[in-house]
Amino acid sequence: MPMESSEIEALIKESFPDAHVEIEDLRGDGDHYAATVVSSAFVGKTKVKQHQMVYAALKGRMGNELHALALQTSPPNTTN
Repeated sequence: MPMESSEIEALIKESFPDAHVEIEDLRGDGDHYAATVVSSAFVGKTKVKQHQMVYAALKGRMGNELHALALQTSPPNTTN
């Protein structure tokens, strides 16, 4: 069953309460999303670690209910 963008955002915000999260449904199918996540939790972390943190926030739904998620992550006040 596909995930709603609001569910993805809620899971991310649960782990990163200060996060600014933007979710885009890339195909309109509830299965392929792009997400931009900006959080102070990412300060000093590599992009790989930032992405791992977001995937962990999704609590095992990546690859199951959520087929594809293109991520852009950064700490506040930086460019990607």
